[in-house]
Amino acid sequence: MSFDSILFYLLAIVLVVASFRVITATSPVTGVLHLILAFFTASMLWMLIQAEFLALALMIVYVGAVMVLFLFVVMMLDMRLEGLKSGLKVYLPLGLTIGGIMVLEMAFVVLRSWGDAPSLPPVPDNFDNTLALGTAMYTHFSYAVQVGGLILLVGMIAAIALTMRKRTDFKRTTPSKQVRVTAADRIRVVHMPAVVEAPAVEAEGAEK
Repeated sequence: MSFDSILFYLLAIVLVVASFRVITATSPVTGVLHLILAFFTASMLWMLIQAEFLALALMIVYVGAVMVLFLFVVMMLDMRLEGLKSGLKVYLPLGLTIGGIMVLEMAFVVLRSWGDAPSLPPVPDNFDNTLALGTAMYTHFSYAVQVGGLILLVGMIAAIALTMRKRTDFKRTTPSKQVRVTAADRIRVVHMPAVVEAPAVEAEGAEK
C-alpha cells in the first residue's frame, strides 16, 4: 500500500469521526470546532487528488471566514440548549431512517462502481486545473452557478427569519419609519432657567 493510500484512509477516518461529533456534540462550540476539523480534513483530501483550487477555497472561505465567524456568533449568542434538545427524541427515528437510506444508497453506488471505475487520464505538466475549473463554471455551467448563489441567498434570508421570528429580546428596525424621521423626532429642546451664582464676598458676609 502506497503512502497516498495510507494518508487517504487516515484522513477519511478523521473526517468521519469529526462529522459524527458535529451532530452528536452537546455543546454548540464543540460542534463548530469539529466542523472546522471536518472542513480542513476534506480540504486535505481535495489536495490529494491535485485539486488545489478547491482545497484552498474550502480552507479560505469556509474554515477561514465562515466557520470562524459562526464560532464567534455561537459564543456571543445566549443559546438555550434546552430548546435545542426538546424535539430530539421525537425526530430521532425519522432522522436515523433517512440517514440509513442515504448510507445504503451511497454504499450501493460505490460498490457498483468500484470495480468498473476507469483509470484517470494522464495530466500534462502544464495543466492548470484552476483555469479549467473557472472556464467550466462560468461558460458551460454559468446558469447552474447563478442558481446555486440564489439558493444560498434564499437560505441565508430564511435562516435569519426563522431565528428572529420568536425572539423578543432585541429591537426591531423598520426602514420605512427610519426614512420618514425628522429632526423634531430626534432632538428635543428643553428650556431651563438660568442659574446665577452669588459672588464670593456676599456669601462670606452672609455667613458672618
